[in-house]
Amino acid sequence: MKTKLTSIAVLIAMAISNFSLAAGGGGVVSDPGAMQGKHFDSKGKLPSSYTVKLQNGLRKTLPFEDKRDFEESQRGFIAAPEYKSIMADAGNVAWDMGSYEFLLQGKDFDSVHPSLQRQAILNMGYGLYEVVPGKIYQVRGFDLANISFIKTDNGWIVFDPLTAKETARAALELVNEKLGKRPVVAVVYSHSHGDHFGGVRGVVDEADVKSGKVKVIAPAGFMDHAVAENVYAGNAMTRRMYFQYGVLLPRSPFGHVDQSIGKNTAAGNLGLIEPNVYINQPFEIMTVDGVEMEFQNTPGTEAPAEMNTYFPQFKAFWAAENITGTIHNIYTLRGALVRDALAWSKNINNALYRYGNEAEVMFASHSWPRWGNERIQEVMRTQRDSYAHLNNEVLHLANNGVTINEIHNVYKQPESLKSQWAAHSYHGSEEHNSRAVVNRYLGYWDANPATLIPLSPKDSAPLYVEMMGGSAKIMAKGKELYKQGKYREAMEIMNKLVYAQPNNTAAKDLLADIFEQIGYQKESPSVRNSFLGAAYELRHGMPSGASPKSNGPDMIKAMTTELWLNSLAISMDSKKAAGMKFKINLSTPDNGEMFVVEMSNSALTNIKGQQAKNPTLSITLNRGDLEKVMGGQTTFDQLQAEGKAKFEGDRKAFDQLRSTLTIFKPDFELIPGTRNKKEVPQKAQDPFEVQELAITGGE
Repeated sequence: MKTKLTSIAVLIAMAISNFSLAAGGGGVVSDPGAMQGKHFDSKGKLPSSYTVKLQNGLRKTLPFEDKRDFEESQRGFIAAPEYKSIMADAGNVAWDMGSYEFLLQGKDFDSVHPSLQRQAILNMGYGLYEVVPGKIYQVRGFDLANISFIKTDNGWIVFDPLTAKETARAALELVNEKLGKRPVVAVVYSHSHGDHFGGVRGVVDEADVKSGKVKVIAPAGFMDHAVAENVYAGNAMTRRMYFQYGVLLPRSPFGHVDQSIGKNTAAGNLGLIEPNVYINQPFEIMTVDGVEMEFQNTPGTEAPAEMNTYFPQFKAFWAAENITGTIHNIYTLRGALVRDALAWSKNINNALYRYGNEAEVMFASHSWPRWGNERIQEVMRTQRDSYAHLNNEVLHLANNGVTINEIHNVYKQPESLKSQWAAHSYHGSEEHNSRAVVNRYLGYWDANPATLIPLSPKDSAPLYVEMMGGSAKIMAKGKELYKQGKYREAMEIMNKLVYAQPNNTAAKDLLADIFEQIGYQKESPSVRNSFLGAAYELRHGMPSGASPKSNGPDMIKAMTTELWLNSLAISMDSKKAAGMKFKINLSTPDNGEMFVVEMSNSALTNIKGQQAKNPTLSITLNRGDLEKVMGGQTTFDQLQAEGKAKFEGDRKAFDQLRSTLTIFKPDFELIPGTRNKKEVPQKAQDPFEVQELAITGGE
């Protein structure tokens, strides 16, 4: 079902003219009271006088007189579709821009940082846009990312086909409807995050890729990183995603207000078609159906495998996700390896000196294009210098003794960067990015022996509560600090009380009130969502029941056998494996792989390309059948009964291994006392089924 939408472009234009900044929205449920300024939560609080004063001060000091981003975000607008929601094939709503219309009221929200409110309005762009006349187009506002279309002699090259098949398909239909139907001759994955490849099946058929009719082009290492980044800690990432992405928060001025690089992530069918062309060199030139492209590999920047692209014919530079409308995450709060701010800066610098002197338009997989060589160089330098300053100044401070537990209170951008919107950290934040730089080079320890092997919070908290005179005194002091607007000080002591007394409802409610005010004040949606999401769980309990499914057959197929075996070792409960000792030879004849899987000293290891001389057990099955086990479509026992899996030797080794495996569920508490008592029964699973992959866009 598709519902009619008044032109978002018109609404945005009205909003820009009516208020001095901008607004935000996000989450999974639209808040009916948002238009009236009512809080969606009966326990929720309005912005305090201290929060209002802070927001008003920011409105006076932020560079709102610079409106170029608004002008650029609307330049080239062609048309918006006659609908605002896109349904998933499974029957749920995959995408709904209409739920964010409260942002276009033309008022300032005191519950939203003014800079974030501005960014959220900019992310309301919805529909088809022209980037280079007659040659390059984008559909924006159909997913977290943009999908771009390059017109070739005979068709389209699609850059970054979004997260979901349904939103990518709708975007292609809109382009063909407005510009004339043309076949897709190539797809480019700029990098290895799900919101840049997941919708590929909505724009091309896999048979055309396998035959070579359609090129799918990606940077070196794409397939490994597209899956591996989310596997080993995927269950924990899925749970933490509830905070960073504000999954439980309604779309409201008091809830989820934006996702910084886009409105939100589509809830549709995520797929993957393996590339048939890889870019392996630092720079490679390729011509596809009359369009010349130079690819610049930028590994280790926003993604482990990522590349920019330059179009010399059009003087257009595609910045992938390396240069967008925000300073990005060096450390992403859902969890991932810490990124290299210095390498990021240097890769932008390489692009600046190689392409920046002649480019006339710069566009990317998020945000909006920039036009004119002077403007392009300005933004490239701003972001280059932001990452460089972050890396260099943080290390300068660290070398002067500032620790990881202090750096977020010490590091500040120079005023020359603060005055430029392209240097603002919406997706990242100066606080958590600065800690990430220290962590990358020096690790998590601040060199104080007292913090090297600290007590767990639940063990240390009772000591603090006792020494502070008990819960009544802490509550009284917490309320006093809250009334004074000293929210971080109040958080410090109330967090101890909640850890010591997780069933103390009054303490949890006060801590939720504190978190809420801090969240209102934060520029970064990731930080805002984390505080507001925690407040929601303190008040109402954590999510329970079945976890969201994110991995389909394409992702399972893309997972290497070695990666799967490694994930089994992580899911193994080593206490249950005490005393077990065996060697299992695993071979998959259809692809010629073989492994030795060994249990020893409560550790499960594997080695590829080897077979033990005297194994406890040998298992032979085709990789195609193994994928069905990994995807939960069948079991080893069923395959053995069907004659598709051969067991030779002592079956006991297999049964022992299976008895140690844990099926991870993202239902653990992140804050004590938030577990709901009622839970939806879970369907029984074979423990050899692969754990859910946390494909969240990887941003």
